[in-house]
Amino acid sequence: MAIRKAMVAGNWKMNGSLELVKQMSDAINDVKSQEMDIVLFPPFPLVPAMIASGVSTGAQTVSENTPGAFTGEVDGQLLKDLGATYVLVGHSERRSIYNESNVTVAEKFARAQEVGLKPILCVGESESEQENGQTEQVVAAQIDAVIEKLGVAALKDSVIAYEPVWAIGTGKTASPEQAQTVHKFIRDKIAALDSTLAQGLSILYGGSVNEKNSELLFAQTDIDGGLIGGASLKAEFFTAICNSAKGTV
Repeated sequence: MAIRKAMVAGNWKMNGSLELVKQMSDAINDVKSQEMDIVLFPPFPLVPAMIASGVSTGAQTVSENTPGAFTGEVDGQLLKDLGATYVLVGHSERRSIYNESNVTVAEKFARAQEVGLKPILCVGESESEQENGQTEQVVAAQIDAVIEKLGVAALKDSVIAYEPVWAIGTGKTASPEQAQTVHKFIRDKIAALDSTLAQGLSILYGGSVNEKNSELLFAQTDIDGGLIGGASLKAEFFTAICNSAKGTV
């Protein structure tokens, strides 16, 4: 069985400052471990400062296009040249607020890999979809869009983050058992196409993860760490979450 390294990723969304970059980088350098990867996703203007601080850095989104007349967009090659290593694709806020479809997300995933960035593919269902028993159907369609475009092998150089939309920023969190069920579904789905790839694929949980619930979540068999929102803006909370991920995978 493949050994998966734990990962804790912090998505700052449209928050942060140069001062917070310094605070977080100092805190993270104190908890770094060979057992896990820690990555922060600040707003675009803070990406160079975060990279300079020595923290592994990703972008919150990326254009699916190559350089051209796309005002306000950021190309993946520029992010790579700056020193970014990861990029989020398909976050629920990008899907809902900016109407990014499964096809668009797959295109962003492809562009990220084309320039050497590692995409973290965010998947998850809304509250109504969950209540209607559509969780697996929705998550499968979001993953299938990437597989149909690039083949299952593309997932080898990626991370998947399961984020139930109803639990993002709401204070609601899937129980460890609920989260594990969906994570196992994702791993089993991919294993049906490539069992070795599936065993080595890191799958993160996101959705109101905090320092109080992270240990139980990360202890689940198929949960390999977390994609953290609000708690990634406070050093003491984020480092506590990082510590709870050490040695759990």
